Amino acid sequence: MKEIQGQSFLQNHPCYNKAASANWGRLHLPVAPNCNIQCNYCNRKYDCANENRPGVTQHVYTPQEAAAFVRKVFDARQDISVVGIAGPGDPMCDADKTLETFRLVKKDFPHVMLCLSSNGLAVPDYVNDIADLGITHVTITANAIDPEIAKNVYSMVRYEGNIYKGIDGARILLERQAESIRKLKEKNIIVKINTVVVPDINMDHVPAIAKQAEAWGVDLMNCIAMIPVHDTAFENHRGPTSEEIDNMRQFIGHYVPQMTHCKRCRADAIGRLCEA
Repeated sequence: MKEIQGQSFLQNHPCYNKAASANWGRLHLPVAPNCNIQCNYCNRKYDCANENRPGVTQHVYTPQEAAAFVRKVFDARQDISVVGIAGPGDPMCDADKTLETFRLVKKDFPHVMLCLSSNGLAVPDYVNDIADLGITHVTITANAIDPEIAKNVYSMVRYEGNIYKGIDGARILLERQAESIRKLKEKNIIVKINTVVVPDINMDHVPAIAKQAEAWGVDLMNCIAMIPVHDTAFENHRGPTSEEIDNMRQFIGHYVPQMTHCKRCRADAIGRLCEA
């Protein structure tokens, strides 16, 4: 498999560098409750303290509350190397809250790494803000590059005040994701893509996504097994086995480096990945 380039820039980010994950942790700030798409595997309506998956949090902070919480955590721990925003909705759907939170954190802790995870739909409108704030790592969830496949992953896309479904919504989302990645790389921002792997939906399509990721200059790819979640379109759809995910990573690793230590973090995760 390919190795991540520019390792010195990643050495303390626990998600982008597996070796760092034993000693360094992350702090996710849940400040963005809204989302501009509906994925068929996602339900953000409820939370369990023992449930570890994206989109789950026990509390949504204001930017000021989030900044105060960061100060509290940093007073108690010295092993947090990165502060990220990943939801519980899409951070750029609540861009004002997300960017203000990053500004406050950067003011208090100018040397901490900042990290953002998004579906990419709204990212092109804020790439300059992302770069100006010194956000070094951005993850885009890219589950397809073909609208015919994407339409089976997403049930709704809300863009510029309109609701799009089916192929129309899928086409808009994929175009904006591609634009996001291109513009982020033009700013020399480190980009990871997350791909939620769903058998019989997009699993056979993942190699094509990886090949396109290589063309985009993506730095890292994370293949995530879909978790069947109650009250979603895919609640009765099986997730891939660990063996299927491992085989996929081996098969596509020559295109783009593969993340192999993901813990599918909550939107309010704190600490080292081994604590997840």
